[in-house]
Amino acid sequence: MTNLRNGVLALIAAGLTLTGATATASTTKEWQAATAQAQAACGKASGLRDVKVVGEPAIFDDTSPLTAVLVKGTYPQAHMKGQAGTMLCLYDRKTRRARAVEWAPPTP
Repeated sequence: MTNLRNGVLALIAAGLTLTGATATASTTKEWQAATAQAQAACGKASGLRDVKVVGEPAIFDDTSPLTAVLVKGTYPQAHMKGQAGTMLCLYDRKTRRARAVEWAPPTP
């Protein structure tokens, strides 16, 4: 799990480095629609209830068409007893598919 988390962090860091090279969207409405689509797909992929997006999505450039979204909510499983959870989601803008993994921030 730690290797996966480190790999995802490296991927996000690389994407954030490249965001300066991101192509300009045709309109603000198109960017907003694309962001909303990524957030909705990530909320669904998380499997959480009462999903809320945390912060702004990290949008990678078109060479790696991913958008990273952090979401919080509650676990739906009865044995989790309404416990809060956080998921990191990568949304592929080309395939329009989202994949989410449980996220716990690194401890100092």
